[in-house]
Amino acid sequence: MRPAAAGRTGRVLLAGFAAAAAADLGSLLAGWHLGHVLAKPLLMPLLVAYVLTLRAPRLLVAALLFGWGGDLALLFDAEPAFLVGMGSFAAGHVCYLVLFGRGRTSPALGGAYALALVGTVALLWPDLPAGLRIPVAGYSLLLTAMAYRSSALGRAAGAGGALFLLSDTLIATGVAEWPQLPRPDFWIMATYLAAQYLLATGAITRGQAYGREVIQD
Repeated sequence: MRPAAAGRTGRVLLAGFAAAAAADLGSLLAGWHLGHVLAKPLLMPLLVAYVLTLRAPRLLVAALLFGWGGDLALLFDAEPAFLVGMGSFAAGHVCYLVLFGRGRTSPALGGAYALALVGTVALLWPDLPAGLRIPVAGYSLLLTAMAYRSSALGRAAGAGGALFLLSDTLIATGVAEWPQLPRPDFWIMATYLAAQYLLATGAITRGQAYGREVIQD
C-alpha cells in the first residue's frame, strides 16, 4: 500500500476506533449493556488494523490481540471466564515486556511500582475469593512489571502502562467487593482504552525514531 493510501486508511481506522470507544463508553454511562456487548469486541481489532497501517511490530499486534481475547472473555460474568480473560491479558503483557526490550528505566520508579504492588496485593488478599488469590497476585506481578518497563519507550508508553495498572486494579477492587465509584465499568474501560492506545502509539513512535537513527548511521 502506498504511503498516502496507508495514511488515509489509518485515519479512517483510527476514527473507527474512536467511534467504537465513544459508543462503548457512552453505553456504560447510560447503563445500556447491549451497546457495550456490541461495541467492546470492535475496539482492539480496529486498533490493530490502525497500527498495521503504521507497520507495527508483530509483538505489539500480538499484545493487542491478546487484549482482545481478554475483552471477549470478560463479557461473561463467571469465574472461569475471568481466569481465561486474565490469562489472555497476561500473555499480552509478556508480549509487551519482550517488545520493551532492555531500555533504561528509573530505579526510583521501579521502587514506587514495587511498593504499590506489595501494598495493593496485601490489602486485596483477605477480600479476594480464595480461588483467585494466587492467580491475581501472579498476574499483578506481571502487570506491574509491564507498567514499569513501559517507561523505557518514553512518556506516552509509560503513561499507558500506568493506566493499564490502574484499570486492572479497579477490576480487582470490584472482585474484592470494595466500594466502587459510580459506573465503575466506565472508568475501567476508559483507563484501559487510553492505556492500549498510548502503549501502541508509544511503541510505534519509538520504533520509527529508532529506525531513522539506524538509517542515519
